[in-house]
Formats: sequence, C-alpha cells, structure tokens
Amino acid sequence: MKRLLWTGMLIVSLGARAQFDAAFTNTWALQSYYNPAAAGLDSKLNVQGVYSMQMVGYEGAPKTMVINADMPLWFIGPKHGVGAAFLNDAIGAFSNKKIQLQYAFHQKFLKGRISIGVRPALLMVGLNGSKLDYVDKNDPAFVQNDVKGNAFDLDLGLRYTYKKLWYVGISAVHLLGPTVKLGDDKTREVTVEPTFYVQGGYNLVFRHPRYKLAMDAMVRSDLLFWRGDINARLMYDGEKHKLYGGLMYSPTISVGLLLGFDFHGINIGYSYEVYTGGVGALNGTHEILIGYQHDLDFSKKGKNLHKAVRLL
Repeated sequence: MKRLLWTGMLIVSLGARAQFDAAFTNTWALQSYYNPAAAGLDSKLNVQGVYSMQMVGYEGAPKTMVINADMPLWFIGPKHGVGAAFLNDAIGAFSNKKIQLQYAFHQKFLKGRISIGVRPALLMVGLNGSKLDYVDKNDPAFVQNDVKGNAFDLDLGLRYTYKKLWYVGISAVHLLGPTVKLGDDKTREVTVEPTFYVQGGYNLVFRHPRYKLAMDAMVRSDLLFWRGDINARLMYDGEKHKLYGGLMYSPTISVGLLLGFDFHGINIGYSYEVYTGGVGALNGTHEILIGYQHDLDFSKKGKNLHKAVRLL
C-alpha cells in the first residue's frame, strides 16, 4: 500500500521519497539479487525468474518481474562469482527498469566463507502521463505525455556463510542516491534514496536426513520506512524430487503461504501473501518462482562438457 501511495505522490510532485524497490515474498530464493556478495557462492549456475502480482483486483496495482542469474568462476587462488539481473516494475502509469551486473570475491574465514560484492547498474524510470485522468488537463504542473530518464546506480554487499548451516549479510542498494531526470526538458526528476538490507538464515537439520527446516529473515530500510520479513520452510529431500512448504510473516504488513518443489534442478514455487492492514484477503499478492540450478566444477576436466547448449 505504501508503494501505491508513493506512486500517487509521484504523479503530483515527482519528488516523493519512500522505499523504491519492490518487496518479494520469496526473499530466500533471491540471495544474489538482494546482496551482490552472494553471487557465485555455490558451485552452481543459478537462474531465477520471479513474477509478482501485488494487490490483485486494484486498478494499476504493482506487477514486478525479475530475472536473476549468478555463477562461480575459478582463477588462481580465491573463488570469484559473477551475475546479472533484469528488473521490470510497473505501478499504474509509473515504470521502473533496472539492468545490473555483479561481481563477488569469496575467501575462507573462520571455518566459513566471507564474501564482498559490487554491482553497477543502469536505472531507467518512466511515467506515462497519457494514462492519467486529470481534473484540469491544461495544468502544466502535471505530466501529459510519456516521459523517461535513466541514471547510473551502484550496490555493495558483504556476507558471511558458515558451511551450509547459517549465513548473515548486509547490502546497500542505490548507494549513489541517483536522481533520474524525466523528459526532454529535464524539469521533473525522481530521486532514489539508498536502501539497506540485513539478511540472515539458519538450517535446522533433523535426525531424519531427508528433512530440514530452513529459516530466513530480512530487514530493509531507507532510514525513513522499514520492512521486516521472516519465513520458515519445511523441506523434504527425496531421491527423485524435493518438496517444501512454509509460512512468511511481515510485521504489521502481511502473512503468506509458500509452496514448491524441485525436480532435476528445476524449482517451481508459488506463494500467496495476504495483507493485514485492511486490504481484503482476496486482494493479496500472487508470486510465481521458476528457478534452475546446474552443478559446475571447472577443476575437473570434462565434467561439464556438453555437445550442445540445449543439453545444459
């Protein structure tokens, strides 16, 4: 709801300040998206696609898509990781696109691994004034046509991972506080304030080796507003497939249900988030997650050779 209110204020003044980025339900699956230090952390190619339909039933409700990928690279010495992502976020007449590349450096530290990451990005913001219905269409203070602009952006991240048991990380996105000037006359602008993320997670392993409880938490803030997310997933690791189901909770904002399965490296997940602030239960957020993982080990010759790209 805060993002919808922010959009309305943007239409009027093009100068509002609030949390700029979309909030996803499956935060646990987008580790390298939220923190560039997580890029290439596992010896796998990781690809995720997420589509979120927020506040369904409301006209102009937010719709967000992210495609995120990362993989490790081996050189002489420490391990390196690279990644890339594309974001397309639309709220009514407002649109936000982001193209980003990332690099991470990993080093063994205290029986775990410490990582630092950097992510340059291109931020593209647009507002289609022709879709808006004004009382006074001749008022020059309002946007009447399609205006766009772009700006350079930069994110940084730090993370510590202890084996496969727990992790903690902190990241800063929009670190430069970019100002995007819209239109040819550059008289309208949107300033994106830096946002900080703190993440952590723990895997509780049961006596039965096929079951574990994965718990993750994240707090984000732009020093004006904040949001916290907690989720827990009971996971079953079978011989041919993996299943999980769980719950998420965001204090004062929402609760949600998480479901999904893995099959031959392909992960398909679904979540539904219900808002607790007066929005109807049927006007929640549907989120679909599709991911793919492929083991990579360049230290063994011939291990990942394929006759065609189609076989990956």
